[in-house]
Amino acid sequence: DYNDVVYKTRREKFNAIVKEIEEEHRKGRPLLVGTVSVETSELLSRMLKRAGIVHSVLNAKYHQMEAEIVARAGQPGAVTIATNMAGRGTDIKLGPGVAERGGLHVIGTERHEARRIDRQLRGRCARQGDPGSSRFYVSLEDDPMRLFGSGRIANIMEKVGMKEGEPLESRLLNRSIETAQKRVEQHNYSIRKRTLEFDDVMNKQREVIYGFRNEVLRTENPRSMIFNVIEEVVADRAEQHMPHDKPVDEWDLKGLINWANVTFPLGLRREQVEPLLAGAAQAKDHSETSEKVAQFLMARIKDAYAAKEANEDPAALKTLERYVILNAVDRLWQEHLYNMDALRTGIGLRAYGQRDPLVEYKAEAFKLFEEMQAQIKNEIANNTFRSSTSLAAFEKFLAALPKQLLHAQATAFGGTPGAGGAPAQRREPAAVHPGAVEEAIAAAARPVRRESRKVGRNEPCPCGSGKKFKHCCGA
Repeated sequence: DYNDVVYKTRREKFNAIVKEIEEEHRKGRPLLVGTVSVETSELLSRMLKRAGIVHSVLNAKYHQMEAEIVARAGQPGAVTIATNMAGRGTDIKLGPGVAERGGLHVIGTERHEARRIDRQLRGRCARQGDPGSSRFYVSLEDDPMRLFGSGRIANIMEKVGMKEGEPLESRLLNRSIETAQKRVEQHNYSIRKRTLEFDDVMNKQREVIYGFRNEVLRTENPRSMIFNVIEEVVADRAEQHMPHDKPVDEWDLKGLINWANVTFPLGLRREQVEPLLAGAAQAKDHSETSEKVAQFLMARIKDAYAAKEANEDPAALKTLERYVILNAVDRLWQEHLYNMDALRTGIGLRAYGQRDPLVEYKAEAFKLFEEMQAQIKNEIANNTFRSSTSLAAFEKFLAALPKQLLHAQATAFGGTPGAGGAPAQRREPAAVHPGAVEEAIAAAARPVRRESRKVGRNEPCPCGSGKKFKHCCGA
């Protein structure tokens, strides 16, 4: 392994390479010339053609002949130009009389970013104890030298007073070049490590989603998983409309009932839920009240599902229940992947604000993941009663539901199930005033006007907690 030969320019370097190829070719030695890119191999091929040297070019454009070209590379006088990845896995066997002439000679047209690739190229010259030699040619215009190592070497060449075309060769230069390669390797390692840290965030989310999805595929009772999801959704909604830290008179019971009637075919009325609020005003902890309401809603939902099940095909119902969950998971997970890609693309700009992009990415990714999980649960709850094993079964289920107008809102489901979850007798819709719909639309279109003055962010909160509004109800 000879020391590297360093030139100032690429032109000088390639002229020296062609000159060495001509000298070794006249001796009858086979040569393997390693290049970094296809463009370099084609450039060198054109120079050898002008010099009248017969050679073979092995790169990505001629991969069909790869094994055959490499197998002939050890014959006397053969000249083979190959890119880094070409010819791996095929032995270069020396032809007759080649060992006596010095064996295969390997020429590297430039140093690679990784020392590992250089060593692999050098190793091609000596197969299982065969004689051989190797030499690398370097110019200060090569990318690794230009970016990481040319300054010190250029100073040395200027102090020595070298002329154009004059090479510089020493063991000290080899160390400098290896130092430049180490810097490139460290830079590439830091990039790979950073990429892995970003990918770990996505991988943890992937494990959670695919774990849940596999559980759905393997379970023999997907209905229990649906009811578990619905129970979480109902509990969250009950707590959202009946917050524990607010007085009872500020609870949005009407909003909770409207949501339950739109999402599930319950046909609830306010007077059915109000008895559960007895004693809530005097209680210090409102969590028991919201739990009671959530349990009441879950009982009505299970009764409604039992009425729906009576019309379904039992053989296909389990497949339908599994599909309801998987459809929500797959669709929203795909949307989440697009959102994560968009987040990853622009998160690097946070560095201009003196923030660590990785920390910001983890925080934003966690928020997106929580939102996606909530959307999956809501979609499962919404689609449970909006899917059926057949159109006839769905029509029977709708026909059994009572038809009534709830707060002048047209909902997908309405009605009041009878006792024990059995649907009540069908009734005709109540009479509606001819202009009721137009009045409701006009009222919704009118701007909302605040009856009391706006509370400032730093003023005491009107709820009487003693905190500032921005830290309490205005958080």
